[in-house]
Amino acid sequence: MPYQDIESLPLGIRLSLPKHAQEIFLLSYNNMWQQYEKQDHVLRGEIAMRAAWSAVKKQYERCGSGDWYKK
Repeated sequence: MPYQDIESLPLGIRLSLPKHAQEIFLLSYNNMWQQYEKQDHVLRGEIAMRAAWSAVKKQYERCGSGDWYKK
């Protein structure tokens, strides 16, 4: 199911990612959710989640401490 705003993202994502990365995640997730509207609900969510993390990882990287930094 698409997210309405950053505050509706899962807590783990909100706590670990910087705000800009959360915005990237939100936009990518919602975009993929819309693109795969004909898929079943579970597969659609999995595709959207993978795409969202991929989009974040293009601009951010995780350091050894677990914090995310812009590349």
